[in-house]
Amino acid sequence: MAHPEAEHKDRKATFLSLVAACDSFPSGPVGDRYYQLYLPGDDQPHGYMLPEIVARMPFTSAFEVRHEIPHRVSVLDHTNGDNTPGAVNVAFQDLIDTCIEQKTFRALAGMHSEPFAIPSARYERPVQVERFAAQLFGITHRGAHLVAYTFRNSEMYVWIPRRAAHLFTYPGMLDTTVAGGVKAGASPLRTIIEEAHEEASLPEDLVRRLARCRGTITHMSISGEESPAEKGLVCPDYTFVYDMELPSDVEPRPHDDEVAGFTAMTVQELKAAMLREEFKDDSAVVLVDFLIRHGFITPENEPDFVEITMRLHRRLPFRP
Repeated sequence: MAHPEAEHKDRKATFLSLVAACDSFPSGPVGDRYYQLYLPGDDQPHGYMLPEIVARMPFTSAFEVRHEIPHRVSVLDHTNGDNTPGAVNVAFQDLIDTCIEQKTFRALAGMHSEPFAIPSARYERPVQVERFAAQLFGITHRGAHLVAYTFRNSEMYVWIPRRAAHLFTYPGMLDTTVAGGVKAGASPLRTIIEEAHEEASLPEDLVRRLARCRGTITHMSISGEESPAEKGLVCPDYTFVYDMELPSDVEPRPHDDEVAGFTAMTVQELKAAMLREEFKDDSAVVLVDFLIRHGFITPENEPDFVEITMRLHRRLPFRP
């Protein structure tokens, strides 16, 4: 009898399996499998936390943990409504500082990361949590991806970077042309502009003139063995997707140390690399969406077309 891991390695990737890898969280009610995260004065949950994470988390007096069903972790407002956003921000930051100091979780990589807004929060000012820590609380992540392409003799070529070997996540793998998390206080377009400069040496005026937002895709995954973070973390995500057709004489070039280099791939080369699973997981999903929108994946050549398109736009359990 074949070993399950060997069967998995022998299983050929499909465009549906690439999407499913980023949309692995089961549908339906979560029951008592997770602790739900609540913010002050809000009856809607903002994240799902693993019981193992809750057990190891060095909670401060700014949090209240309820172990009875329904399980919940609540952030408290010690200002009694005078400055709720400030109280939430301090509560999360104090807790994350302690976790980093004590090296509690692999997900934090022993370092601080940029602040990300909690998109489901509804206060007069944004509330935020560090990027690496967000996954510990199951908070929705917002990203922005840009796919740049050009035409040579009427054939499309897509600009694909290879991630640097030293990166914490997905080292050495292929990626979309430009991508980044939407930081607190930044817009998706501003994120694309900044990342295009930092990663691809593309100037702001060019990006503003040529980049076009084509909508969002949504998915919800569970971190697996390949993740450097703890296994089983809940990762809801929505991604703003942008396209940009570049003139034939404009080529992206690495600007910082996060990109090893760029390659202009034909659509057939791109598809083949995707099906060899050479891409970062969420980037593969963005590229599936790109290929659908540009008519390269169709109902006529893809038997799982309907399921793929439905799973690219999953309804997340938290407010957008």
